Amino acid sequence: MLVVIAKESEPFEVTLKRFKKRCEKAAILSDIKKHQAYEKPSEARKRKRNVSSRKMVKVRRSSDR
Repeated sequence: MLVVIAKESEPFEVTLKRFKKRCEKAAILSDIKKHQAYEKPSEARKRKRNVSSRKMVKVRRSSDR
């Protein structure tokens, strides 16, 4: 659970911005979006395969340099 403590003289907008940044870093919103709808097992395998291939391409690019 994320906690953002508001400073005494800090405006609400700034506190909200800090909270949103922490949520982004913790990948909470992407996790919520991922679990909003049912994902068929075949679609999950396809998504994992795509993520894996993107990681491999990234590793190859960094090792070539």
